[in-house]
Amino acid sequence: MPAVSQSDFIALINVIEVIDMNQLRNRILNKVCKTHCVIIAALFLSGCGSDNIKWYVVSPFTEAGRSNLQFLINGTWNTISMSVLALLISMTVGLLIAIPGIAKNKPLRRTNMLYVEIIRSIPLLPLIFWVYYGLPEIAGWQLDYFWAGVFALALSDSAFEAEIFRAGIQSIPKGQAEAGRTVGLNYFQTMWHVVLPQAIRRILPALGNQFAYMIKMSSLVSVIGLQELTRRAKELNSVEYRALEIYTVLILEYLVIILIISQCVRWLERKLNEDEGTVRK
Repeated sequence: MPAVSQSDFIALINVIEVIDMNQLRNRILNKVCKTHCVIIAALFLSGCGSDNIKWYVVSPFTEAGRSNLQFLINGTWNTISMSVLALLISMTVGLLIAIPGIAKNKPLRRTNMLYVEIIRSIPLLPLIFWVYYGLPEIAGWQLDYFWAGVFALALSDSAFEAEIFRAGIQSIPKGQAEAGRTVGLNYFQTMWHVVLPQAIRRILPALGNQFAYMIKMSSLVSVIGLQELTRRAKELNSVEYRALEIYTVLILEYLVIILIISQCVRWLERKLNEDEGTVRK
């Protein structure tokens, strides 16, 4: 059995704990803002000769344009924070649902299959409406826009996360779990210390893909009033009546965020592979 530890996860948790959230928020917004200004400046220069395209609405060269851009970009934090929280919850629930899916007990496997098939068959938009408008009728308490969005996104994504974790765990050779039990580890210790660290490396691209998917699907939460990227674009368009320019910026906002996420996932994947190669040497 190769020497596998949780040092990667402990190091990552330590890094997250020492990051000041306000500093992280400012760094994200500044990075997105600078990138958008460059892109918008290029679009403005390329379309300044057209009578149909009014880039001045979102131009970084005018005071009104900068104000509109700032209004749009300020929705970035709600989009990212909601998606991150939803992803963490969905990964936790997905892992808990995935464990019965690999059990030898047939009722447990059927429970896993039933949950996955039901949840992933429900479209996200009706689920958002159900959580925000229907859940208070059942539970007797009202979620605000943000947490209703987090709960709906997490619930919808948990079924997909369960299948990702199940496939990742089943891809690890059975000899790894058997070797863990031979050194005195019980089932959960073997899963936590031996199987999951190896499975995470294999499913990391799929997890990154789900995070990108979560960012895009968070736009649907705008229908219940959350001030995220899409909601702000809709509100600005209702004032300026320049859908082409405003929604072009909205698309670019999502593009920039997704590209940053993709690069972070690729970096983390390379880092884990390098660490694994170092341990084996």
